[in-house]
Amino acid sequence: MMPVSRHNLDAADDEQWTEGAFRFAHAETSPLHQHSRGHLVHAATGVLSLLTETGAWIAPANRFAWVPAGFPHRHRAHGLTDMRIIYLDDDLAAELPAAPAVLVASPLAREAALAITSGSGRSPEALAHLRQVVVDEASTAPEQPLHLPEPHDSRLRAAARLVEHDLATPVSLEQLAARTHVGTRTLTRLFQDETGMGYRQWRLQLRVHRALVLLANGATVTEAAAACGWANTSQFIEQFTPLVGMTPGRYRRPAEPGTDHELQNGTSSGYST
Repeated sequence: MMPVSRHNLDAADDEQWTEGAFRFAHAETSPLHQHSRGHLVHAATGVLSLLTETGAWIAPANRFAWVPAGFPHRHRAHGLTDMRIIYLDDDLAAELPAAPAVLVASPLAREAALAITSGSGRSPEALAHLRQVVVDEASTAPEQPLHLPEPHDSRLRAAARLVEHDLATPVSLEQLAARTHVGTRTLTRLFQDETGMGYRQWRLQLRVHRALVLLANGATVTEAAAACGWANTSQFIEQFTPLVGMTPGRYRRPAEPGTDHELQNGTSSGYST
């Protein structure tokens, strides 16, 4: 596959992307690009971040990242990642959200996605049926809260960077207000206005994002919990599991048998980091 130009954001990008499997090295990031068709992205192994000007979405192996047509975006891999791309026509895309989102990849949808992108020479009719299965499954489950909005207000951005710099040390909203010289009420309003969440929920989302990356890179559950500011592994498991859909230990285990074979048959992304 030819690499996408960093400056080419028009519909011609579709000619350089094919539906299938693509290998990403750890920390490899695609150039900023967009497509004239909406597409689902699935990490058969590893973890993918979907990055846009409005924030970041993270998609572990039991999720799809959904990118509607026309949204400039980048993908970033955490760990050796087997990225699967599934394009949708306008009728199927209309069944999914109008903005980027993270959607549930049920076991049935996951298997259908792997079949679509396996390069096994299925007929167009069979592939169309499989795409419908993926969309039916993804559209019936609620969107997943794995979105981390990007702050735009300079005061909130400074506060967010302080928290991100040292997640291992919990910081209360009052402490954050004092360190940034911004009133507590003002910070509370800014978090709600710009992220749609209160400070505690935003920080939890950030911690889960960071934990997913650490676990994908080989950290133990205990190491990830400590690095992200959880007091103990029990608290980590309790807060991580509802958002990700599995425990940190289960998430950290190697992929099911067969995935390595599929990855070997995938295509190198051709991107530079």
